Amino acid sequence: MYGCEWDDQTGTTNAFRQYGYDGEDFLSVDFKELRYISPVQQGIPTVQKWNNDRGLLETNRNYFSTVCIEWLQKYVQYGKSSLERKVSPQVSLLQKSSSSPVTCHATGFYPSGVTVTWQKNGQDHDEDVDLGELLPNEDGTFQRSSTIRVKPDELKNNEYSCVVEHQGKTIREIVKDDSLPIGIIVGAAVGALVLLAVIAVVVFKVLQKKKETDFKPVNASDDGSNNS
Repeated sequence: MYGCEWDDQTGTTNAFRQYGYDGEDFLSVDFKELRYISPVQQGIPTVQKWNNDRGLLETNRNYFSTVCIEWLQKYVQYGKSSLERKVSPQVSLLQKSSSSPVTCHATGFYPSGVTVTWQKNGQDHDEDVDLGELLPNEDGTFQRSSTIRVKPDELKNNEYSCVVEHQGKTIREIVKDDSLPIGIIVGAAVGALVLLAVIAVVVFKVLQKKKETDFKPVNASDDGSNNS
């Protein structure tokens, strides 16, 4: 495994070249002293042999200090639009009922680095908190949730808030009285039922009126019978 590193802020560079055997470190290059080193006794013969080849060491140093850095800078430039893409998360609080846990859901953010924590009365709070895994969205963004278990009395008498930090931006959502969102949901459901009931009554009246309008009484002479 080998590669190079470049800090676009300070301009400093670094490199690594490592070898493994059976899943363990075997030997690597110390670029500061420009020599191979090995953490295991089995690698000593190879280290001694390769360290005598100064041309190989100079070739490695030249590649990792110039060519590798130049290509790394090109790749960063090619992918600049996606590498520097920043999308802030959308944060929402969810609760099924007053006795259910409260879930803080952050989604649609990029890059993936995000911190989701809870506060109680402005102080960090990590009791009875379950942090979910970082999950990808279909559009390339990410989502993550954190759930806190709080008794209704605790939630009513204290201020709980979810704090989401992403790329230097902080979003804070305060858990309100759970009766409000439940009331909105129930109210919306009742409103929908009332609206459907009103529509049903109107439709019924229109159909009834239409039947009355379309009804034509039949005269005795028109009933097809012979009165003579």
